[in-house]
Amino acid sequence: MEQKCKIGGEGLRNRDVVNKDDRISELPEPLLLHILSSLPTETAIATSVLSKSWKSLWKMLPKLKFVSNNHQTFSENVCRSLILHNAPVLDSLHLEVGYKCDALELGLWIGIAFARHVRKLVLEFYFEEEGSVKFPGVLCRCNNTLESLILKGSILFDLPYPVCFKSLRELYLDHVNFKDEESVSNLFCGCPCLENLVVHRESFMDVESFTIAVPSLQRLTLEDELYAQGVGGYVINTPSLKYLDLKGFNVLDFCLIENAPELVEAKITEVSDITNENILESLASAKRLSLYLSPLKIKYPVGKIFYQLLSLEIHTDEEEWWNLLSLMLDSSPKLQILMLIDVSHFISQLLFFSSALSGIMMILNFTLISVKAVY
Repeated sequence: MEQKCKIGGEGLRNRDVVNKDDRISELPEPLLLHILSSLPTETAIATSVLSKSWKSLWKMLPKLKFVSNNHQTFSENVCRSLILHNAPVLDSLHLEVGYKCDALELGLWIGIAFARHVRKLVLEFYFEEEGSVKFPGVLCRCNNTLESLILKGSILFDLPYPVCFKSLRELYLDHVNFKDEESVSNLFCGCPCLENLVVHRESFMDVESFTIAVPSLQRLTLEDELYAQGVGGYVINTPSLKYLDLKGFNVLDFCLIENAPELVEAKITEVSDITNENILESLASAKRLSLYLSPLKIKYPVGKIFYQLLSLEIHTDEEEWWNLLSLMLDSSPKLQILMLIDVSHFISQLLFFSSALSGIMMILNFTLISVKAVY
C-alpha cells in the first residue's frame, strides 16, 4: 500500500513539474502570437509539434518571413504555409530569395498572398548575374488590400496594362527594372492612394525618361547612383507633394519638376550638370531647404522669391557656395534659421558678412572635426 502511494505521489509530482514547464501554453493566445512573431517563421512553424494546443497556433501569425538561398523545398514550403494560414488578414509577407526563381513561382506566391488579403508585401531577389524575374502584373489588375509594396533586386516590371492597387500607400523600389516607359506609367497610374514613394536606381539600366505622375503623392525620395555620363532623366508631376529628397543626379539630360505647389521641405544632395532642369525654381513654396550641390552647377531662378522659406541649410565645401548663399538671402524675406555645414575654413569671411544677416539665427554645424584640426 505504501509503495502504491509512493508511486502515485511521484506521479502527481511529475505531472506538477510538467504543468509548471508548460505554463507558457496557458498564456492568452494574442500574447503567444506576439511571442511567435518574434521568431523566424520556420521556427514558429516548428513549434506545432510541441503539443496539441500549439499545432495550429502559427497559422494565425500576422506576419510571415521566408529566407532561402537554395531552391529545393523552399517554394513548396512557402506555398504550403500560405495555404494553411488561417488568419483573416495577413499583415505582412516577406520573401528573401537568393536563387534564380521563375515567374511561375513568383506568381504563385503572390497569388496566394493576395488571396489571403496581404497588407504588406516585401520581395528581395538577389541573382543579378542570372537576369531578373518578371513581376506578375496580371495578378495586379484589382487588389483592394495591399497597402505597402517593397521590392528589391532582380525584379522586372513589364506592364502593358495599368495595375490597380486601390489601397497602396507606400511603394519602395530598390534597383528594380522596367521594360519600357509605358510600364513605369502603368505602375504609377494604378496607385490612386499612393502617399510615399522611394526609388533607388541607375538611370542607364532601363528607361530613359522616368516619369512620376502621382496626384496623391506626399513624400518622394529619389536616388540615382549613376556617376558617369547619363542619358535621359526625370519628370516629376506631384501636385500634393510635401517632402522631396533628390540625391545623386549627375550629368543627366533633364530633371523637370512640373507641379509641386504644396512642397514644405526639400533636400537636394549631390545634384549637378543637368542639361535641362528647374529644380530650385520648383522649390519656391518650401519652408525648409537643405542644399548640397556638388559642384554647384544648377540654375538659380533669377527673380524668384522664396516667400515661405524659414530654414535654410547649405553645405559650403563646394565652389560658389557663397554666391548661392547671397542669392538665397536676397530671395528669402522670412528666413529665420541659417545652417552652414563644414564652414571652418570660411569663418573669417562669415564674420565679415555677418552684419548683413540681421534677424537670422546662425547655427554653425561643424560636422567634420578633422577639418577644424587641419585649419
